[in-house]
Amino acid sequence: MMEVYVSEQRKEPLVPIREKYMLTLKESAAYFNINEKRIRRVLEDHPGELGLFNGTKVLINRGKFEEFLDGTSAI
Repeated sequence: MMEVYVSEQRKEPLVPIREKYMLTLKESAAYFNINEKRIRRVLEDHPGELGLFNGTKVLINRGKFEEFLDGTSAI
């Protein structure tokens, strides 16, 4: 069951990172313990496979990025 909390400041739902489908660059850097610049480079090397670019905003598909990391020995 997904736990949803409401932010006191913004009055919007807060979903825990482990339950999100797409992560922001900052969330993915914290979740995977990889530098934001390195994640951005990986996404640029694999366009459309691991995430989305919406202007300057980057969204990473958590499941696909996890699979990518499982299949690689160095990034």
